[in-house]
Amino acid sequence: MARATTDNRVRKNITRTARPFSEKYGPYALVAGGSYGLGAAFAEGIARRGVNLVIVARNREALIATAARIREAHGVDVITIAADLSDFDDVKKRVTGLGLDIGLLIYDAAFVPIGSFAEATEDQLSAAAAVNVRTPLLMTRLLSAPMIERGRGGIVLMSSLAGGQGSPNLATYAATKAFNTILAEGLWKEFTPLGLDVLVCTAGAILTPGYEQAESARPAPGTMSPTAVAEQTLNALGDGPVVVPGAVNKIGRFLMTRLLSRRAAIGIMSKNTGGLS
Repeated sequence: MARATTDNRVRKNITRTARPFSEKYGPYALVAGGSYGLGAAFAEGIARRGVNLVIVARNREALIATAARIREAHGVDVITIAADLSDFDDVKKRVTGLGLDIGLLIYDAAFVPIGSFAEATEDQLSAAAAVNVRTPLLMTRLLSAPMIERGRGGIVLMSSLAGGQGSPNLATYAATKAFNTILAEGLWKEFTPLGLDVLVCTAGAILTPGYEQAESARPAPGTMSPTAVAEQTLNALGDGPVVVPGAVNKIGRFLMTRLLSRRAAIGIMSKNTGGLS
């Protein structure tokens, strides 16, 4: 058994050495939600690995600043698309219009309705469904087709520990994250034989600018920096289907999804999210 395990590790190392990150996932990677926070950290990590970028987000100024910083630091091409990710048809038109070979999709964008579901507006719920479900689903379909033809590529979808069970006052967001988890797990099985690596990152709290600026924000156990989450996720590509960055978060996910009843897990989550508004 020990010999077999060693042989498997050797084969994996040989494969990774023979096919560097830039060769397997280049020449371009698309990062949705790449203007700041975790998305920008993903873009930085990808650029360090020698892959050119397309970064998509609504904030044009933040996109331009992030692109300039990455170009100067890493010498890669960075194309920006200032677009609303709730409008897939517009994003599709602009991405396909570039005519680029995109070998890696990182979908980090999210819309988070916070507070009681009864008080959420139809527009908020529609935006959550569009940004968190419809666009990553259709972007995955759009970009995976040429990846399959080339026999190589990667897809990373973002989920959350909140999506492991019902999360009061984050109910819609948690449900959309659960969708991304199940989608990525299924595609991992379908696409691996075709040469594509699919991974879902199930993250805990991340020190993004929005999190740090929130008045009531206190770092939760297992809170991580965007760079740490991005690096652990990129390093896990090919080892899918799921990565949970951080030891504390791994333990928490095991506890909430494997050991506790659903009722108990929801009750614990409610203590953390029940006061959000």
